[in-house]
Amino acid sequence: MIDFGITAAKQKDLEEKLKKLNIKEADIVEKFIHSSGNGGQNLNKVATCVYLKHIPTSIEIRCQKYRTQLLNRYCARKMLAEEIETRTLGEKSKKQQLIEKIRRQKRKRSKRAKEKILEAKKKNSEKKLNRQKVII
Repeated sequence: MIDFGITAAKQKDLEEKLKKLNIKEADIVEKFIHSSGNGGQNLNKVATCVYLKHIPTSIEIRCQKYRTQLLNRYCARKMLAEEIETRTLGEKSKKQQLIEKIRRQKRKRSKRAKEKILEAKKKNSEKKLNRQKVII
């Protein structure tokens, strides 16, 4: 495996994830492109953007998140693994579970749930009113 200049733990995690999803380096086509956007002279001189294509699934990933090519290579492989995991596992993938969790949190409350919350608020306000000093 390539040394991406990251911690050994991150390197090992990526290798395990690729192995678990049965992604081989031989199945990946890797190209380096000049990045676009802000960055000035560095972007004009160095091809830091990484393009990966996984041949068996024909998934294409493009990463220009970092200024260095090595970090972008690592990031692109990580993104590729996540994309393949999402497509193969579907609803069981971590990304999909997170999306579902956020969707549940944003869902509208039922009338009954709203009424319960309002009742609790009223009780709390009554308690606070009873704590006030009595003026004679």
